[in-house]
Amino acid sequence: MGMSMQLMFFKFMVAISLLLQIVILPQQAGAVDELVRQVREQTAKSNTTCILVFGDSSVDPGNNNYIPTTNKGNFPPYGKNFDNGTSTGRFSNGKLATDFIAEAFGYRNIVRGFLEPHMEKEDMLHGVSFASAGSGYDDLTANLTNVLTITKQVEYLMHYKIHLSRLIGKARAAETLQKAVYILSFGTNDFIQNYFEEFDRAKQFTVVQYQNYLISRMALAITKMQRIGARKVAVVGVPPLGCFPLIEMIRDDDNKCDGPLDSVAISFNSMIKQKLAVLSKSLHIRTAYIDIYGSIMSAVQNPKQYGFVETAKGCCGTGTVEFGDTCKGLSTCADPTKYVYWDAVHPTETMYRIVADDALRAIVLGDFLAN
Repeated sequence: MGMSMQLMFFKFMVAISLLLQIVILPQQAGAVDELVRQVREQTAKSNTTCILVFGDSSVDPGNNNYIPTTNKGNFPPYGKNFDNGTSTGRFSNGKLATDFIAEAFGYRNIVRGFLEPHMEKEDMLHGVSFASAGSGYDDLTANLTNVLTITKQVEYLMHYKIHLSRLIGKARAAETLQKAVYILSFGTNDFIQNYFEEFDRAKQFTVVQYQNYLISRMALAITKMQRIGARKVAVVGVPPLGCFPLIEMIRDDDNKCDGPLDSVAISFNSMIKQKLAVLSKSLHIRTAYIDIYGSIMSAVQNPKQYGFVETAKGCCGTGTVEFGDTCKGLSTCADPTKYVYWDAVHPTETMYRIVADDALRAIVLGDFLAN
């Protein structure tokens, strides 16, 4: 092929590429816009009031900033792509999935932490997060790093109800809690930082026994929430634990996800779904399962479909071992939107947006918001 032909071919391919961006990207944006429209329509019909979030670092917007723990993310490069590059305490480069969900509901564009000392009334009315990085369904997990246990988070829900009663009266406060969406996101630390690292629980339980113990703890928390007012509860499953860059590095398996750990996640997620079906009937509540495992695994296995280039390393430092304190002040990759993970454990804002969109589809298709 002559030089002129090569140049013509190159220009042709560039034109095709630009055309695809013009045609396909608006379609994708249109699909998201339609999803948000459906969510807001259902939210309005059901008079959904707010979202209340419980969990670990996957949904902690910065509560750990205000408690005596080393498990914090309120320093660079965390928050690099957040508003004004602010390190809020979120363990990512930007927003979390729950921020995108709140935005889609039409409330605020972020979810604030319950422990934030200066919170506007509107933020309080439209939902807060009680989550604490390092927490789990097992209170022992949270105690390992001195963070908020799930027991404490549910206790803070009662405090929230008291605050609301003072703001808008007892009747409206009770209605707000009954028409809220409750989101739980725990489990990762129970396995990664507790069972498979500390071994105290491993001496007490087999893996299956520990999974059942965690499910019982989840059920207890949801039961307590129901007594306080919860009627709609969504539970986020456990992500593919074996695909964390940190785990892949420890297992030294040529950038392959760790099968046994992923099997633990899969079986545990199945238990969550089964228990939610039971609780839905026994507590007379609506439940939804959010499949974060499927969202992340799909991105890891089909990166080009989502615009990702790197799936086995995080954006911070070497991308293989750094997270939390060890990520502090390190350089980062040039384009986080091409990465599934921000550090060796936590997803990027781009990945969290995908998780949020998948969660919203599950909520819409499952009529979760209906009265």
